[in-house]
Amino acid sequence: MPVLRLLLQEEPFSPFSINTGLIFWTVIVFGGLCLVLWRLGWPTLLKTVEDRERRIQRQLDEAERSRTEAARLLEEHKRTIAGAKAEAQEMIAKARAVAEKERETLLAKARQEYDDLLVRARKEIGAEQEKAILALRREAVDLSIAAASKLLQAKLDTDANRRLVVEYLSSLEKEGARPA
Repeated sequence: MPVLRLLLQEEPFSPFSINTGLIFWTVIVFGGLCLVLWRLGWPTLLKTVEDRERRIQRQLDEAERSRTEAARLLEEHKRTIAGAKAEAQEMIAKARAVAEKERETLLAKARQEYDDLLVRARKEIGAEQEKAILALRREAVDLSIAAASKLLQAKLDTDANRRLVVEYLSSLEKEGARPA
């Protein structure tokens, strides 16, 4: 109706003109709307906001508990890793000590075997040297006997005897001059 009244009025409409009837009805409608919202909408709106606030608070509390648990697990994990590192270092140190000890044992065993082999080789060389000397002496005796038998078989004269004895003695001196 107020719109009709405005249309029926003869004065021209301006946006800056004040219409008290329109203001009155606008205030009445606004007040009625506020009253309806106050009675029906406001409690529902407050309840929804409070529910949402509680849900957000619960999520924040749960997030805080999760963060605390994560921090505790992280510290536990760090301690476990530190313990594992220390244990690994200890195992490495023990392994190195065992390896060094084994190395020293093997070196000592190798040195002992080398010394034993050297002593045995020297004994064998000495025994072979003795065998060679004995064989050489037997050969010298055999040669002496062969020379004596040739002397007995040949016609002996004093010059030939002397020459044979001198040759034999010189051959013995040459053999005797050899290192044993």
